[in-house]
Parts: sequence; structure tokens; C-alpha cells
Amino acid sequence: MSVTAVPSHPGAPPSASDRKSARGAPPSGDLPAVEREGDTWTLRSYAAVKAVLRAGDAVTQAGFNAELATRTGLRPPVLFEDGAAHREHRVAIARFFTPSTIDAEYRVLMDTLSDALVADLQRRGRADLGDLSLELAMQVAARVVGLTDSWRPGLAHRLEAILALPRLEGVPGWRRAASLLATNLHVLRFYLFDVRPAIRARRKEPRSDVIGHLLERGYKDAEVLIECITYGAAGMATTREFVVMAAWHLLEDDALRARYLAGDLAERTRVLHEILRLEPVVGHLYRRAAEAFTIEHDGTATTIPAGARIDLDLRAANADPAAVGADPLRLRPGRSLGPRVGEAVLSFGDGAHRCPGSFLAIAESDAFLTRLLRLPLRMVATPRLGWNDLIEGYEVRGLEVAVG
Repeated sequence: MSVTAVPSHPGAPPSASDRKSARGAPPSGDLPAVEREGDTWTLRSYAAVKAVLRAGDAVTQAGFNAELATRTGLRPPVLFEDGAAHREHRVAIARFFTPSTIDAEYRVLMDTLSDALVADLQRRGRADLGDLSLELAMQVAARVVGLTDSWRPGLAHRLEAILALPRLEGVPGWRRAASLLATNLHVLRFYLFDVRPAIRARRKEPRSDVIGHLLERGYKDAEVLIECITYGAAGMATTREFVVMAAWHLLEDDALRARYLAGDLAERTRVLHEILRLEPVVGHLYRRAAEAFTIEHDGTATTIPAGARIDLDLRAANADPAAVGADPLRLRPGRSLGPRVGEAVLSFGDGAHRCPGSFLAIAESDAFLTRLLRLPLRMVATPRLGWNDLIEGYEVRGLEVAVG
């Protein structure tokens, strides 16, 4: 292994941590900002990660099984597209995720769902927050995407099954074949029970949602299916996990909870963004260098060769003192950030592939959490932390709460 000896956080002393999703790795300040092992380059500083995310046509997608998904002969989904085609697609799809569209089209749904879920919790007296957040995230994602005509119940579990599949890059022999078979079976069920009925309904009567938009652009059924997995499964899973993680922090910190509930929308958003900065649901993004290019960090220039795989460590970048100030692993809403650094830092990515649903994710999280946290709740079970290899993110399970 060769290492470019550039410290990630020069002179940064170890500090106490509020991060619940720590995975046993050394603090990011103890690791180099740029590290090479074989043909993989791992980047950990905010500046280096952001530079790659904004590198445009110099890099292509290499995560989420991208390099397998793009070999199908079909139009690549927006998550895996690059270049001019991707930019055109993103501009066209952005109208479904703007703040004004969220307020006009989805606000009533988010509020109604949140009221119903909290009322059900009050009636039963106890619930697993993972179940409640799954229902919330699934219903909102289904409405935005257009998965509203399923032939059988269980959409959320079918999407979960797809996301539970492992990454396939580098998996050899029979294990790869078995994984591909399992993938195809889960995807087929999702198509037959959820996607095909939605396509048929919109061919009879066009609707203003993602599936309707794709059909207008002439997408084939299989291409619509892949986009539904991208928007539906990925959007549902990441929002679900963040809602539970945010609730965990807010339930354990009375002062933070009081601040959140007393705040206006801007203040509540600030709190949620800071939790997300500390606990990014997607911990790593991957790119492939389409050409050699150079990144700068602390006066050091590093050239990444064409063909290299680039591991962008968002968890480390989000805790880079150069971007987020002192005590980067402490939860401090309103912390002093570097120039042009957003409150969520790189939790939603950056550049051409920045998450289009960032406003929606925060809006539905806030709608649910403001109602939930007004109840006299107590945690009755210690959450378990797991990891999803496909999206390189955490999974919080078993966070049970009781009323009273």
C-alpha cells in the first residue's frame, strides 16, 4: 500500500464524540486525507471530496452497483448517468423536488401521514420508530415516484428486499451468481406488483409524477423499473434511517429536543442538518476517474490516474475541522462553518449527482418529528446499529418508544 502523506486534519486533537454511528474505525483525524491502495484512492478531507464530486466529466459513477447496472443495454438511470444526458435529465426531474412543489403537492400528505402515525402510537402506547418511519418514507416516496397502484400490499418490504442485497462488484463465482439470482427475483416481484400496475394506470391517464414524466420521455418498462428502484428504494431507505437517527439524538438530549420544538422552521432545519452532518446516512460515495486529474489539498497537489476507483469518505469529510470548525464530532447546531459550506456539509453529496430529494427528506422528517416529540415519550429498548453494504450506510433497528 502506498500512502500520500498528507494529514487529513493537521494538528486536530482527539475530541469527545456525539456520533452514534461510529463503526470502530480510527477517528478521521488520524487518517491521511488522500490514501492509495492498489487502484483505489480514498479521500477524506472536505476539500478533496468536494473537488471530485464537482469534477464533472472527469469522473463517472462507481457505487451502488453502477458498473453492473450500466451494462444492461438500457438507458442508464439518473443515478448512473453522466455528462450532458445526466444534466438534461436532472433539470427535467428537478420540478418534482423543489420547495414550492413540496409545499403544494406533498405537504398535506406528509402532515396527514404524520398525524395518523403519531395518533396510532398514542392509541397503542408503544411502537418501534423504525416501523413508523418506514411507513412515512414509503408513502411519501410512492406518491412522488408514482408507485400508487400496487396490486398487492407490501411495497415497503419489496423495496427493502432490493436494498438488502449486497454489492456485487468483485464478488466471485457461485456467490455472484446466487446474488444475481436473488436480485432478479426481488426486482421481478417489485415490477409485477408495483411498477407495471403504475405504468398501465399512467398510460391510460397521465399523471404528474416521476413515472408519468418518464413515460412522456419514451422510457421502456424496464427503464422505468430501474428509475423506480433508484428513486423509490434509495429515497425511502435513506429517509427512514435518518428519521430514526434524528429521533434517537433528540430523545436522549432534553436540551436539544427543547430547542428543536421551540424553534421556527429555520432553527429546526438547522438542528436536523447538524444531526445529518454528524450522521450521514450514506457514508461513502464512489467514482471512477475517466481521465487523469489533479486535486489540491493544503497546498499539496495529487494526480489521480485515469481508471482509478475513488472512495469518497463522507463521514470523514463531514468531520473535517477545516470545513466545520472545532470539535467536529460534537453535535452543535449553528456551528461556525467554512466559506460556502452548507449546514449538512456533504451528506447530500455535491455537484451533478447531488441528491435531488434533499428538501423533501428534511421536510418529511420535520413534519413527523415535530409531532412525535411533543408526546411524553421514553425509550424502552436500546437501538441496534447495523450496516447496509449497498448504500454504505447505517441501519438503526429496535428503537422502541412508549408513551407516558
